[in-house]
Amino acid sequence: MSRTALVTGSAGFIGFHLARRLLREGWRVAGIDALTDYYDPALKRRRLALLEAADGYTHLTDRIEAPGVLADLMAKHRPEAVLHLAAQAGVRHSIEAPRSYLESNIAGTFELLEAARAHPPAHLLIASTSSVYGANEKMPYAECDRADHQMSFYAASKKATEAMAHSYAHLYGVPVTLFRFFTVYGPWGRPDMALFRFVSAMLEGRPIDVYNRGEMLRDFTYIDDLVEAVVRLIDAVPATERARAGDSLSPVAPWRVVNIGNAQPVKLGDFVAAVEAALGQEAEKRLLPMQPGDVPAT
Repeated sequence: MSRTALVTGSAGFIGFHLARRLLREGWRVAGIDALTDYYDPALKRRRLALLEAADGYTHLTDRIEAPGVLADLMAKHRPEAVLHLAAQAGVRHSIEAPRSYLESNIAGTFELLEAARAHPPAHLLIASTSSVYGANEKMPYAECDRADHQMSFYAASKKATEAMAHSYAHLYGVPVTLFRFFTVYGPWGRPDMALFRFVSAMLEGRPIDVYNRGEMLRDFTYIDDLVEAVVRLIDAVPATERARAGDSLSPVAPWRVVNIGNAQPVKLGDFVAAVEAALGQEAEKRLLPMQPGDVPAT
């Protein structure tokens, strides 16, 4: 018998790849996505068309923060696994439009947690971000490191969802795994990410903005590797009795945090050089200082 998963943000970059992988493995997938205009909705619709062409996929276009929408969806499909990828992304955009992060990331996750309380899945898996480590200078980051000084409202909104999920895991016994993703890249990626911005600018003969003068470090993680990690963890349901030294598992709740990255940070200047080599042309670079809200390394 096929297993059922709910994937929020299923027309987004990571949600699309995850839903596609589950469908290939024989899961039934219920997807929800608002198809917002944070970036070109046409790209999201093209991703969605590929999902809808597959057997076992059903879709709802709606906002996760709308009261009752997720509860109704979970009551209808009764998913075994819920994979929460829907979010307002982007460190820099959160400086200009913080309310959208409050609505989508915090209110949206609240609606998800309420839905999971009413219709408990076997496992609730929630996307977070390496940005929650903020001003932490210890490298590499470990899940048990303190993450108290976020540098952007995007990061703060994600840290808030981690705490919210812990409270629901403790109070209502909903098993939760949170993923702190590091800079993800790959096919069907978001056009606001550095790879696509740099390539587009170079092909069009425009200069590229290189912040922190190319000295920033980013732990670029390929999308297929990230999806593989998430899929492997679907059945690794956290339980308090399995806690061990160095584990991020909560001592009072079935709740765990997992970093998913490449563990090989790359200097931004070297990344630009790799793009130049792939395109066979040199970029016109504007070397700029660090942007507000950004961190020097992940």
